[in-house]
Amino acid sequence: MTHNFDVLPGAEPFISEGGKTGILVSHGFTGTTQSMRPLAEAFANEGYSVYAPRLKGHGTHYEDMETSTYQDWIASVEEAYAWLSERCDQIFVAGLSMGGTLALYMAENHPEIRAISLINAAVEVPDMEGVKELQDVRFLDAIGSDIKKTGITELAYDKTPVASVKEILSFMDLVRKNLSAIHCPTLLFVSPEDHVVPPANSTFIFDHISSEEKDLIEMPDSYHVATLDHDQQRIIDGTLAFFRKYE
Repeated sequence: MTHNFDVLPGAEPFISEGGKTGILVSHGFTGTTQSMRPLAEAFANEGYSVYAPRLKGHGTHYEDMETSTYQDWIASVEEAYAWLSERCDQIFVAGLSMGGTLALYMAENHPEIRAISLINAAVEVPDMEGVKELQDVRFLDAIGSDIKKTGITELAYDKTPVASVKEILSFMDLVRKNLSAIHCPTLLFVSPEDHVVPPANSTFIFDHISSEEKDLIEMPDSYHVATLDHDQQRIIDGTLAFFRKYE
């Protein structure tokens, strides 16, 4: 039986056609474009062409996500990249959490990408490993909305499909093994207190990519979803300044 799930209000893709420089913006695992919309809108306001896709299976219902694969999530980002490629001379990528994993994947497979900005990117989450052994369990508790700032809620699923956790584990493994293929300038934002992705991920990425130009910035006043947290403007300003150096 196939369900047609409605897209949640606020989870729609963000698309803005601007100049000849494009920025692809990716949200994370179980999340939606809502977590990245402040960045996407800020980039668009600066005249960039911006595409923040809604990853397949996200922004609808967790039963929809349960049937999607990491190849589907890659395809969602590749579709956005193709749209930007038709309109832009150069493309940058920014991503949060698994969106950062997707940004790394794109940099590994599209060496023409000018630079990437990663916010609490994930390549290894040991706490998830036990899920591989689970049988006859479909859903786990939610992992979204890890935000220090009071009164702010991430639009994310209230349950996490076990099948989806197995998919992201396979995807992180794939990306982690190929980090040395990345040569583009890379900016990494990391929250020292992150209750979803261990901060050591960012250090590992920094140490294993082949990029000569790379920078690691700590965000002590934000948790995992830093794009909706106290460091939101710092991420926007830092990413814009970094990308401008390589236009």
